[in-house]
Amino acid sequence: MATATDFEVRKDESFALRLQHILHGNPVLGPLAVLIVAIIAFSIVNVRFFSATNLSLVLAQVTVIAVLALGQTLVILTAGIDLSAGAVAVFSSILMAEFCFRMDLPGIVALLLGLAAGTAMGALNGFLVTRIKLPPFIVTLGTLTIFFSLNSVVSDSETVRGADMPAIMTWAGDSIPIGGFRLTYGSIIMLALFAYFFYALRSTAWGKHVYATGDDIEAARLAGIRTSRVLFSVYTIAGLLFAAGGWILIGRLASASPNVGTDYNLDSITAVVLGGTSLFGGRGSVLGTLIGALIVGVFRNGLQLGGVEVVWQGFAIGLLVLVAVSLDQWIRKVKS
Repeated sequence: MATATDFEVRKDESFALRLQHILHGNPVLGPLAVLIVAIIAFSIVNVRFFSATNLSLVLAQVTVIAVLALGQTLVILTAGIDLSAGAVAVFSSILMAEFCFRMDLPGIVALLLGLAAGTAMGALNGFLVTRIKLPPFIVTLGTLTIFFSLNSVVSDSETVRGADMPAIMTWAGDSIPIGGFRLTYGSIIMLALFAYFFYALRSTAWGKHVYATGDDIEAARLAGIRTSRVLFSVYTIAGLLFAAGGWILIGRLASASPNVGTDYNLDSITAVVLGGTSLFGGRGSVLGTLIGALIVGVFRNGLQLGGVEVVWQGFAIGLLVLVAVSLDQWIRKVKS
């Protein structure tokens, strides 16, 4: 005969199972709940957090990371990873600045060449992964070191100031006042990129092929999907997005510095993981990544306003990542 305790246990198990199915079908819900709770909590801790000025700062701070995380999402959806994201972004920004400063090229030409360079770096990663058949982790770890080394060589370890570059190079850092809120053009570009790839992944054959390749690459190949071409396109497009992040970075800093970006790789991966995209591929969305990037920005800003030391801010973000990965493992166990 079942006891009241047995009934409560079955009730708890039933609730957990329903929650597991809900999160499996809607991976954005978890990160969104975390973001909302974090905003409410930090607003209570410090009333300045929810001010228009501070929220403008949070959005501006996460813009570059969000764009890099967008490219990282495309790669991780195919069960890969790109450790060179930050290096490509910084090297592209340096190339753009040097094209203007040393070669005296028009700003629009320098910008296009820098974007093309980032795309080529991404294509190199894609070539090594798809043609030479090297593991993505090893490939991008190697190109991470190469691009950061070339970055120092090309720049002579010197920063190029915004005053030495055409206005278009720093334009992304300009802002539009909306009441007390200031929206930078870089943030507008970031939101436009997320909107485009949200559509592309949901509504185009290419997007469906990306998900299929990440879910089961062998099954996708047998279904007629040219998986090598899909993987190559993903790494190439990611390189272009990283370069766009480099351009926005110039506007954010009003300069092109070879000494930034050391944390960008981990930050971009953190945003993707917190956004609910599975590291095993085939599940996730760019909307979740945007929310993940905002979670990182909100936590760092909120903890800073709360007087928490930088080392403990990193501890909190690391703990969030572990919880997110553990949750992903739990969600993947759901039975159809």
